[in-house]
Amino acid sequence: MTDVLAAAEEIRARGESEPFVARDPVNIPTMNAWLDALGDENPVYRDAGAARAAGHPDRVVPPAMIQVWTMPGLGRVRDADDPLWLMITTLTDAGYPSIVATDCDQTYHRYLRPGELVTVRSRLGEVTGPKRTALGEGWFVTTHNTWYVDDEPVAEMAWRVLKFRPEPKPTGVIRPVISRDTAFFWEGAAARELRVQKCGACGVLRHPPGPFCIACGSDDVGFVIASGRGTVFSYVVHHHPPVPGRTAPYVVALVELEEGVRILGEVTDVDPEVVRIGTPVSVTWQQIDDSLTLPAWRVR
Repeated sequence: MTDVLAAAEEIRARGESEPFVARDPVNIPTMNAWLDALGDENPVYRDAGAARAAGHPDRVVPPAMIQVWTMPGLGRVRDADDPLWLMITTLTDAGYPSIVATDCDQTYHRYLRPGELVTVRSRLGEVTGPKRTALGEGWFVTTHNTWYVDDEPVAEMAWRVLKFRPEPKPTGVIRPVISRDTAFFWEGAAARELRVQKCGACGVLRHPPGPFCIACGSDDVGFVIASGRGTVFSYVVHHHPPVPGRTAPYVVALVELEEGVRILGEVTDVDPEVVRIGTPVSVTWQQIDDSLTLPAWRVR
């Protein structure tokens, strides 16, 4: 513990890293791919005329893309003085090999414009631990990043990760994490009901469930009981690695229900060669124990 905190203090004392320069300038092809992936149809990103009507000289770039421009890619590494990677290396050497992002807080100062070249500088913030978490004992590491165009700050981000020592692998089936947003779904599974979240304001159905409607933003959420009938939209035949509670090979399918939403689950009691995109299925239930029932699919 003392060595980790001493290393953190030494890294923190260095202040901001040297600028890490984006591989490419801000560009429209990359932006278009990002917009398509997220389904963002804001006209100021898509159309120069709409951007000018909104007071911009030309098309602008989504602020939430800020990390995209300075991702190092598979063939590059961040500079040796990057505080996050220095701290990650320290914790790996201290016996905490695994990492998961926990949260970030971004601030945007202005829109970026195509053609601008972005740099990012980072400094180490708070390092706390060791902490007991559901994943295992670990340390929370916060870094503060500032993106620049020339010398102008255009965005900032506080980024926190958990560097941890995993708990021993569980025996038996991997159990779902149940939250306030998903409890109704698992309560329905226990009652052999396939429940799908429904917005109380506009009626849109949603799966996976969440706290707000993706169509209108309302937090008035309820559910409907689905028919349980659908067709295979996509699937994989899992051979490796081994998964607790499962015997390979087995089929995991994304099923499009008659109601229009898609739900993931195992296709049971079937030769994997039988399953195809479009195969009709209906819901069945796997009783794992007294506290867990999983939805699955059977070919019909």
